[in-house]
Amino acid sequence: MVRNDVPASLVVFLVAVPLSLGISVASGAPIAAGLVAAVIGGVVAGAMGGSVVQVSGPAAGLALVVAELVHKFGWRATCMITLLAGLLQLLLGLARVARAALGVSPAVVHGMLAGVGIVIALSQVHIVLGGKPQGSAMENVLALPAQIVDHHGHAVLIGLLTVGVLLVWRRLPKVSVVPAPLAALLIAAVPAALLGCLTKIDLSGGFSSLQHPLLPQGEWFAVVSAVLLVALLAGVESLLTCVASDRMHSGPRANLDRELTAQGVANVISGACGGLPVAGVVVRTTTNVRAGARSRWSAVLHGVWILVFVVAFGWMIGLIPLEALAALLMFIGVQMVNLGHVRNLRTHREMPIYFVTMAGVVVIGLAEGVAIGLALAALLALLRLTRVSVRVRAADERWRVAVDGSLTFLAVPRLTRSLAAVPAGAAVDLDLNIDYMDNAAFEALQAWRLEHERGGGTVDVDEVHSEWYVNAVSGTRTSRGKTHMRHDQWWLPWAYRRGGLDPASPSGAPLEPGHAAGRGVHDAAPLTDDKRADDKRADDKRADERADDDAALPGLIEGAREFQRRTAPLMRPLLHGMARDQAPSHLFITCADSRIVPNLITSSGPGDLFTARNIGNLVPRAASAPPDESVTAAIEYAVGVLEVQTITVCGHSGCGAMAALLGKTPDLPGLRGWLRHGSLSLDRFRSFEESEAAGEPAAAGEPEGAPDGNRLDMLCRINVIQQLDNLRTHPLVDDLVRSGRLELTGLYFDIGTARVHVLDDDGFTPVPERSATE
Repeated sequence: MVRNDVPASLVVFLVAVPLSLGISVASGAPIAAGLVAAVIGGVVAGAMGGSVVQVSGPAAGLALVVAELVHKFGWRATCMITLLAGLLQLLLGLARVARAALGVSPAVVHGMLAGVGIVIALSQVHIVLGGKPQGSAMENVLALPAQIVDHHGHAVLIGLLTVGVLLVWRRLPKVSVVPAPLAALLIAAVPAALLGCLTKIDLSGGFSSLQHPLLPQGEWFAVVSAVLLVALLAGVESLLTCVASDRMHSGPRANLDRELTAQGVANVISGACGGLPVAGVVVRTTTNVRAGARSRWSAVLHGVWILVFVVAFGWMIGLIPLEALAALLMFIGVQMVNLGHVRNLRTHREMPIYFVTMAGVVVIGLAEGVAIGLALAALLALLRLTRVSVRVRAADERWRVAVDGSLTFLAVPRLTRSLAAVPAGAAVDLDLNIDYMDNAAFEALQAWRLEHERGGGTVDVDEVHSEWYVNAVSGTRTSRGKTHMRHDQWWLPWAYRRGGLDPASPSGAPLEPGHAAGRGVHDAAPLTDDKRADDKRADDKRADERADDDAALPGLIEGAREFQRRTAPLMRPLLHGMARDQAPSHLFITCADSRIVPNLITSSGPGDLFTARNIGNLVPRAASAPPDESVTAAIEYAVGVLEVQTITVCGHSGCGAMAALLGKTPDLPGLRGWLRHGSLSLDRFRSFEESEAAGEPAAAGEPEGAPDGNRLDMLCRINVIQQLDNLRTHPLVDDLVRSGRLELTGLYFDIGTARVHVLDDDGFTPVPERSATE
């Protein structure tokens, strides 16, 4: 740590000294106040903080706040406000509410910093031009033309020289090891000393010139507001910098509550010692990380170096011209308007918050600008949360109404206007893809539905999220404010989704009233007797229509329509990218049994599995008789063209093909011929039974006894092992396995328990389930 942190601390020290001096000047505080805050921020906040790389000290973002407090209360009272703000931060940190501060919109924070930067730049440009700053940002703007026209002599020369060094210094690789702010002040000090007519920084007395805090005089409300403002602004800036610092290094993650507590302690000590407010600073933290810091010792040592420098070499600060320091502050102020943040905010449509906050800070004031920005952020968040999309279109002989978003009273006018476009007597599919519905929206929707059904139309309601509508119809209270997407519909068989059968019931019993597995929400208990009668007549009519539809419309087509309506829009971007080519990683050979859904039991999606299915998940051996080119072609294409890395053979419990091998094969010539490829599995099974009867141990990889004495399931498992051996008879597969470029895997799916088993050295082992915390 020493070889990394000591050099890094020296680099940060060289950056911190000129920045601390400049912030003191911009704040209207004694010059030593910034140095005191830098020492305490480095030593105290660095040692106690929750981040190992963050560097704290006086922050430019607080300069405007301090300047206003000094003007209103005086410097000693401002120190007491800093102390009280530190106590508040300390209490908040101990209460572990640090993460709540991250709830402040970054657009407000960045807009505030940009506004502060503009105000600082506007005030310091007057000093660079040889004049004096005005009382407000707008007054500085109005006075700027006259200030530019006047002749200012050497002051302008020093200011332009400082800005020029700041602009080009980083582009000089051989000297860039010296921080640009320090280089600019040192270079500007040379002509200033030769000219001898410029204002110098007064650090006479050093730390001993500082004054102790004094209780503010004035209205208690103004004092409390000032304490809250300093505590919150310094705390939020520190925590945001702390979070950003975690992305700069790979060391331990930051503890935000500990960081806020440390900032509070540092501000208490800084205020008591007559220093500026302390906060985490992005510039110093970034410099610290880039310099190679590995622990909090770098921040602590940088504070020690500042203390040693002021005590031993404080006289050198008196050589720095005030105009050069003003130019440095002007340069820092311009840099605080970060265009990178603007681009990020544009992506999230938060630029209005940024610019409104910035304009409010510049034109009105810091507290007022932040308050306006927070109000606008809250308003936009509310509008986004209540934003809803209502789409109405005709689809074949039915109408589809899709509602997405949060359905609240704000959306009722738009909802009713869109529903009015549906013609009377039409059959309507109403898809509610909503995460919230309030009473006003429900009443409007329910009133339209009943009126539409009285006119001879039908309304089938399908809720993708939790059942806001059906719960409101039945009077069931929804306990959560917002709900997550439901995943209990798409995988259900057609009989359950269309007929309202209970998937948990072996006999397919009807669902309980008030529950819907798809459409069927009309069976929920209505709110009034009149509505109950209306719903009963509508349900009878729909039942008759559904019976006619089921006879005329196969479930496959209905399922395709459901896919087009709900799933296709979500999958279209994914499938568009793989429309011309496929790159699966697995060849998955499994049975044609209708109960086996490969993508479901492996949680895979389009493009993952190249699937070959047949009766009994059989793999004919190479040069088998009768020959089978279908499975061979699938294997060769998968390994030779698609270059899959794994071939999986997946069997399952209760396989009809294996049952046929154990009993009488159906009198179907094609099936009889195909099942000859399972003869080796049957022979292996009989050999296993004979070994078991003789008390001999099972061979390596063979299952140890039939589960619950079930001979059929044992044959199903042995069949998987045999098919893996059959795969090795194909030369292309065998060569790839031997070279380590292809892996063969066996799976077994127990349908009754919905459990996947994987083949290993001990036979078939259930795939372990992850815990909720993993």
